[in-house]
Amino acid sequence: MVAEHADVVIVGAGLSGVGAACRLRMSRPADSVVVLEARDAMGGTWDLFRYPGVRSDSDMYTLGYDFEPWTEAEAIADGPAILHYIRRTAATYGVDRLVRYRHRVARADWSSEQARWTLLVEATDESGGVRDVAMTCRWLHVCTGYYRYDEGYTPDIAGLDDYEGVLVHPQHWPADLDHTGRRVVVVGSGATAVTLVPAMATSAEHVTMLQRSATYVVPRPSRDAAADVLRRVLPARAAHRVIRWKNALGALAVYELSQRRPDTMRRFFRAQQQPFLADDVIDDHFTPSYGPWDQRVCLAPDGDLFVAVNQGRASVVTGTIDTVTPRGVRLTSGQHLDADVLVLATGLRLLAFGGIRIVVDGVEGEPGDAVVYKGMMAAEVPNMTFTTGYTNASWTLKTDLVAGYLVRLLDHLDEHGLEAVVPVRPPAAQPLKPLIGLDSGYVRRSEADLPKQGSRAPWALHQNYPRDVWMLRYSPVADEGVRFLRAGGQVR
Repeated sequence: MVAEHADVVIVGAGLSGVGAACRLRMSRPADSVVVLEARDAMGGTWDLFRYPGVRSDSDMYTLGYDFEPWTEAEAIADGPAILHYIRRTAATYGVDRLVRYRHRVARADWSSEQARWTLLVEATDESGGVRDVAMTCRWLHVCTGYYRYDEGYTPDIAGLDDYEGVLVHPQHWPADLDHTGRRVVVVGSGATAVTLVPAMATSAEHVTMLQRSATYVVPRPSRDAAADVLRRVLPARAAHRVIRWKNALGALAVYELSQRRPDTMRRFFRAQQQPFLADDVIDDHFTPSYGPWDQRVCLAPDGDLFVAVNQGRASVVTGTIDTVTPRGVRLTSGQHLDADVLVLATGLRLLAFGGIRIVVDGVEGEPGDAVVYKGMMAAEVPNMTFTTGYTNASWTLKTDLVAGYLVRLLDHLDEHGLEAVVPVRPPAAQPLKPLIGLDSGYVRRSEADLPKQGSRAPWALHQNYPRDVWMLRYSPVADEGVRFLRAGGQVR
């Protein structure tokens, strides 16, 4: 059987995969592009997560694509609106016709002699039958995000098997779950919990957010007043770009001040919370022991979580679990929280490269041994890019830049008659650091299994959008971090 060949194979039809495919359609229309999606629907995170109130922590002017203006009124959009935006964009640029669903890439083999990838793809039919499909491509672009889609993280909690109520993880929310008039306990204090609690509190008898320790939660208007003005006076695309830069620079300023003046930012966050919460509530439940942006800062649109707490529809309890009982949760303090529904908003399981086995000239690499180049390629792995968004700003700000840089690399190869580009490892004396610079539990749990970054460019991640704009849009593609090869040039 002759394997089908494509110029570029994109793995994943979520926000970043659709964006990359659109970029290739616009900039390199002659290239053959195939998008392989393991699930049966487009949208990635925004199709998978269906819990009440699911939304983004980023405004849509930065979470949206730079080439496709966000035109809705709400700057902080819910999941269905984001999903509609992704699918509408895919249809506008013809990307919806490039996607093959239920196609999971299990293994990718690079041949330097042939200067191409051979992919082992597991294709699942509607009845659940699986067949292996072989494909080849010139370039592999992995847009699978950084977490496992099939399984969230569930900590080892005593008594969990004894619970008699409804137990649910947000990553696999039952479509038929009705929490109306029921007592709900949400275990966790990250972005998912902060979203779930006010959404469920609109119809539940009561919702309790049970957190082991406090998280920074900051209120923010769901509409962007400056954006509303700019969209009235500027054409749609021009307004979108101005608002995008305004919000990107604003997020960067908050992050940089958090790193350099943490006490100032603590006071700033507290001042934003005080119109909604009493000082003792802030002290007890919303004053973390760590510095701002050592972990992600959670967003409460229009202070919705705080409003729910003030109205008595929701409450926050800070403590540790002793055991889950048949009727709820008992804390080490002795307090018992009754729960008809127990939601484990306890985090993600991280997964590098979508779990694809990467083999270069017969040698399989381990993701934990990889070193990234410009935050988008792995050293000693040719003609493969991957997307990892910012931790301190919108995911799409970075993935848009990566897709644009992929176009630049392909153009460079064509212009110079080259077949491959392979990043090199940084000098041995250069210290390596974790890829994701957060102290969150979900990051620490997976640190050993994720690629590493260097301590200086081009191997270091900046978490700085303007700096990355310069590096990925304008700086030369030929630098100390890469080698360009013709067919037959051995990587190892």
